[in-house]
Amino acid sequence: MNRITRFLTRPAAMLAMSFGLLLGLSGCAGTSRVGVTNDFDHSVNFRAYKTWSWYPQQPTDTEGGPAQGYQSFLDKRIRTAVEREMASKGLTFSEKAPDLYVAYSAKVEDKQQANYGGYGPFGYPYYGYGYGGLYNRNYITNYKAGTVIIDFVDARRKELAWRGLGQAQVDQQTISEPEVYRIVNSILGTYPPQDTNARR
Repeated sequence: MNRITRFLTRPAAMLAMSFGLLLGLSGCAGTSRVGVTNDFDHSVNFRAYKTWSWYPQQPTDTEGGPAQGYQSFLDKRIRTAVEREMASKGLTFSEKAPDLYVAYSAKVEDKQQANYGGYGPFGYPYYGYGYGGLYNRNYITNYKAGTVIIDFVDARRKELAWRGLGQAQVDQQTISEPEVYRIVNSILGTYPPQDTNARR
């Protein structure tokens, strides 16, 4: 037997692995993955941006954001999360002649996911008893998706410089405070864009 096989045959090792797997599954059940995408103007020198402010007006656009917001709990959570992330990136908030304007939108939608290939609603293989033996069963899972869009607008040119979108499964019809921080941090974690075509 090699080292790995000998390790796995030990009762203490199996117990430790089982405990670790249990912790991993419980963590995944409570925290869904954040899907993040972004797009940007490849001609922009993002290192030139030093200051920022909130976009004075947020009209709705064809992609669903940024939309005009008011100071709801969700707006406050998003603004707090963005302010923290911008400060951590060395960008200074300035209402007078900023380099960037930041706009955002957020929404929660009811969605469905089809699970094929014999997997149940929680990712485990499913085998049902049918006529003539076993068969695979397909599932439709209903869930709520929270989406946040963040735009960086070049204040001088009045043109979109960068857009980030983050989406994650949420528990309610609104996005909770921990979920907002997690989504916003994931989105802004992709700024500045790490692309060979972008001048940084």
